Amino acid sequence: MLVLSVLAALLGAMSNAVGTVLQRKAALNVPASHALKPRLFADLARQPVWVAGIGAVAGAAAFQALALATGPLALVQPVFILELPFALMIGSYVLRRRLPTAGWRAIGYIVVGLAVVLVAAHPHGGNAQAPMALWVPAIVLGLGLIAGLVAVARRLPPGAGRAACLGTGSAVANALTAALMKSAARTFADHGAVAFLTVWQTYGFVLCGVLAIVLLENALQAGPITASQPALTLGDALVSLLLGVVLYKEEIGDGWWLLPMGAGLVLIVLGTVRLSRVASLTRILPS
Repeated sequence: MLVLSVLAALLGAMSNAVGTVLQRKAALNVPASHALKPRLFADLARQPVWVAGIGAVAGAAAFQALALATGPLALVQPVFILELPFALMIGSYVLRRRLPTAGWRAIGYIVVGLAVVLVAAHPHGGNAQAPMALWVPAIVLGLGLIAGLVAVARRLPPGAGRAACLGTGSAVANALTAALMKSAARTFADHGAVAFLTVWQTYGFVLCGVLAIVLLENALQAGPITASQPALTLGDALVSLLLGVVLYKEEIGDGWWLLPMGAGLVLIVLGTVRLSRVASLTRILPS
C-alpha cells in the first residue's frame, strides 16, 4: 500500500507542476492591476491554457486523494516537494530552454534530501480519523495564518515578496486541504459515496482547495514562479508533516533520527534555493 501511495503522490506532484506552468503562462497575459480582484479570474478563464492548467490540478487532486487514502499524511505531502523540480523541467521543455548543469545538480540535492528525510522520518501508524477537538484549533490557526499572510501581501508591491507571501498562504491552504481530504477519502473507502457526501470534511477540503487555488493564482500573477513555488512546495510539506503528527497521531523518527532528518532538510532547502536562482538567472520559467 505504501508503494501505491508514493507512486500516486509522485504522479500528483507531476500533474500539479504541469498545472502550475500552464497557469503561470496564462497569468502573464493578465494586467498587474487585476491582482487580488475577482476580475483576475474572468481574464484567466478566457484562456484555454489556463483551463488546461486547472484540469491538470484536478488530476493532481485525484492522485493525491488516492495517495492519502493508502498512506500517512506525513509521507504523502513531503513527496510534493518534487513539484518544484518537475515544474522547472517541464517549464524548460515548454519554453524550449535548456536546464543548465547547475539546475540538474540542484534537483539532485532536492531528490537526495527528500529521500533522506523520508527514510529518517519513516512516517507510520496514525489514526484513521482525527477528533473534532483537534480539528477546530488546527483550522482556526491555519486560516488565521493565511489571513495574516494575505494582509502582508496586500501591503507589498508586486514582485517576489508578494508572491512568496501568497505562495506560503497557498501552501498552508494546501496542507489543510490534504488533511481534510485524507479524512474524507477514508470515509469514502470505509463507508461509500453516501457517507462521503454527508461528512463536513468533504466540503471543507473543497473550500480549502478553492482557497489554495485563489492564493496560487494571485501568487503567480504577483511575481516570478521562482519566488512562489519554493514557498508553496516547502511550506506544504512542513505544515502537512505537522498536521499528520498532531491531527492523526502519525509517528515519525525521533532521537538520533533527527540528525539525518535535519541534514536532509538542509539539502532540500539548499537545492530549492539554488534551483530557484538558476531558473531566475537563465529564465527557464517566465518571471
